[in-house]
Amino acid sequence: MREYYFREMKEEYLDKVLQIYTYYVLNTSATFHSRSLTRAEMSEIVFFDNEKYKTFVVCQEDEICGYVYIAQHKKREAYDNTAEVTIYLRPDSIGKGIGSMAIRYIEEYAKRMKLHVLVATICGENEASIQLFEKNGYVKCAHYKEVGQKFGQLLDVVAYQKILA
Repeated sequence: MREYYFREMKEEYLDKVLQIYTYYVLNTSATFHSRSLTRAEMSEIVFFDNEKYKTFVVCQEDEICGYVYIAQHKKREAYDNTAEVTIYLRPDSIGKGIGSMAIRYIEEYAKRMKLHVLVATICGENEASIQLFEKNGYVKCAHYKEVGQKFGQLLDVVAYQKILA
């Protein structure tokens, strides 16, 4: 069995990460971007000024098969112990346990950063992502009706959270 490992996001990984994200932009409602992003726009999503927030690529034999990051939840001090978790995998990497592995990895990083709560914001029709987070101990804490629009349809957004020990 091939081993998966994580590397901190670097500029040299940006094209592969952008390629993964572009698939979801153009083909799914997993993200509400409706057009392909530029490298500069993608860079703003995956690189952070605060050391607490980071992106990690998931690798297998030096090939990037996905990425996971935690980002600032809200720009107010009261939320400093909360972060948002996001995962994107190459379509051919789904269903191999990589998503759960990425969640466990980012949770350990979050604990080292003294974060207390992680929140996942998910399109309501993204059953695979909802199941992934539920399987890893996240509980539904919000449901926003018809707040997004993509591919000509109004979409719900749900939020799942996990309080870290």
